[in-house]
Amino acid sequence: MDLIEFQHWVLKEYSIDLSAYKSNQLHRRILSLMSRVGVSSVEEYISLLKKDPAQKQKFLDFITINVTEFFRNPEIFDELSKKIKSELPYNSGLKIWSAACSIGAEPYSLAMIVDNLNSRGNHKIIATDIDSTILQKAKNGEYVYSEVKNVPKQFMDKYFVVNGDKYIISPQIKKMVEFKKHDLILDNFDNNFDLVVCRNVVIYFNQDIKDKIYKKISDSLKKGGLLFVGATESIYNYKEYGFEKASTFIYKKL
Repeated sequence: MDLIEFQHWVLKEYSIDLSAYKSNQLHRRILSLMSRVGVSSVEEYISLLKKDPAQKQKFLDFITINVTEFFRNPEIFDELSKKIKSELPYNSGLKIWSAACSIGAEPYSLAMIVDNLNSRGNHKIIATDIDSTILQKAKNGEYVYSEVKNVPKQFMDKYFVVNGDKYIISPQIKKMVEFKKHDLILDNFDNNFDLVVCRNVVIYFNQDIKDKIYKKISDSLKKGGLLFVGATESIYNYKEYGFEKASTFIYKKL
């Protein structure tokens, strides 16, 4: 069995479409992971994944790239806060989507920002990820220092309880976020969002998949809505998706 057949197996077993990822990069990651666990063939690796839940989870974490932290790239989040205030109808209540939300650091960061606007609206934040295990961690809302190190002091004092080495998100912020399992490639998108945050995941996909995702995100946004992307991402053909550039990593739906 080769890596292409392995991709078919992963799609069937885990509903993850690995063909969407940049192939050279993906194959290096899979071979590296196989080497780490001491298997020399795809058949051996599949056998291991079938019988060992811990190895299955390591594979899913490795492939779905669950690396995140609160207010990742703080200066860019500062810019987003300003754009929310100047561009979006926050007093009416915002509908926000945090796509590929991983451990929940991103949607909870967004919840703190909009809660701090002192607006009259009820804000709804939908946070999605492909990984059920990571979504459970997000719902629990417990973090370690490395994950919360960028949280501004006023937010840390207001929205966290510290218990030993754990930083626990407040119920006030927790209740603002609804977590759901969702596959950016295979599933339909909700709509009427004021803001979509999709950072540091599309960069791993090939161009055809990127095009489809950006088009679907554009369709899911209200006119005047914002798309916030990662610090290593830039959408060069943003006009093709109906966007204009609002700032370096923020795009506005026309």
